[in-house]
Amino acid sequence: MDMLGLFPVFYFPEFGTAWLMGITGTIHVLFSHTSVGAAILFAFLAHKAYKEDRADLYVYMKKYGMFLLIFSYVLGSITGPGIWYTATAASPRGISALIHNFVWVWATEWVFFVYEVIGVFALVYFIGKIDRKTHLKLTYTFALASVGTLALIIGIISFMMWPGADAYFTTGSASDAFFGVNTFPHMFLRIGFMIMMSAVIGIFIASAMKKENPPLAQELTKKMGVVAIFGGFMTLFFFMWYINTLPESSHVLLSRLLPGIIMSRLILTGVFTAYFALAIFKPTWIHKSLAASMIVVILVAGLWPGEKLRESLRKPFVAGQYIYSNQIIGRDVPGKGIKSEVEVVAKNGLLKVSPFVPESLRVITPENKLQAGELLAKMACSNCHSLDKNGKYRPLSKLFPMNDKGALVSYMKDVIGTGSVPYMPKIVLPDDEYDAIATWLVEKNK
Repeated sequence: MDMLGLFPVFYFPEFGTAWLMGITGTIHVLFSHTSVGAAILFAFLAHKAYKEDRADLYVYMKKYGMFLLIFSYVLGSITGPGIWYTATAASPRGISALIHNFVWVWATEWVFFVYEVIGVFALVYFIGKIDRKTHLKLTYTFALASVGTLALIIGIISFMMWPGADAYFTTGSASDAFFGVNTFPHMFLRIGFMIMMSAVIGIFIASAMKKENPPLAQELTKKMGVVAIFGGFMTLFFFMWYINTLPESSHVLLSRLLPGIIMSRLILTGVFTAYFALAIFKPTWIHKSLAASMIVVILVAGLWPGEKLRESLRKPFVAGQYIYSNQIIGRDVPGKGIKSEVEVVAKNGLLKVSPFVPESLRVITPENKLQAGELLAKMACSNCHSLDKNGKYRPLSKLFPMNDKGALVSYMKDVIGTGSVPYMPKIVLPDDEYDAIATWLVEKNK
């Protein structure tokens, strides 16, 4: 019997596999998005400093740049490989799909990124050491490199939600995978958020300059408040466009989540609008402790819910609407020579077609049923759900009746086995594998 190209299961207790990647990614986004937003902001400040002969703005840019070097380019460069590590462990086939579809796009993005890293060092180091016009050109190229990096990465990330065009499944073309209805609203949504984040950091830098230069600190706090409001409302505008470009499966899930999303976004919008208004009209009230706290608020209340929502809305797929989150290929992609594996799993069972399953578990017996059920649950469910009784994210124990084995088996057969819920993968298993999963879940959650 031919084996499927499945990898060993990476299971992270309590949190679930995908959420470890999500947490790492959210932290990285805070650093990386700040760098792109700051690059755009630096271009604006350098232009203003050059046109108005404002040497004091270069002092601010240098302080911001030194903060950025550590905050974004050191911490960001540490967490970036962390995403690769966790994503490869959690979703090896998903990462493989991205590399095989976008290898040259990613190579190009790395060229932009190398220039970006060199550019930020040069930008900070050469302040006051080269003529201002040359420094302005350097700042412009740094901003272009940062936005270029963003644009290329967004095309890849958007493919994880939905291929750029339906033609992709027939052609397998990278351009069909990259360009689509979801890519550009996603990019502008993130640019707006980046601008807002860079301004929040900018308010923090300005607040640290109060003793050194109070008038400049007040002026820049006001300006950053205006920039932040612009970025925030740009984010809201493009978020509405972005929502309208999501696939049907996402809209089904979104209909259940939307009331809570709207309420949380309204609260967050109110908090940040009040903070930015304070920065504009009462800049002297902004202290370092308050400014630092708002950075934390962005991470906890802004970034994490947003990244978690995006991770949720692309279910049941992890990439390209053809690889399920549990790594099983759920549809044909003729342009890539890819065949659906759903029927193979239905015919033979997951235990028999997975190469890393121990031989002792390939046939379920009364003696190994619990062990086989645990392995099957981890293979089929753990990339989206926590399997532990007190799990943190989407715990199965709170979604299904864990004290009723018959109800569990019926649900798996009638819902998951038929694909009737769009945001759940269609997985058809032999009766003994359904029974083993249900037996282990009931035992696990006693």
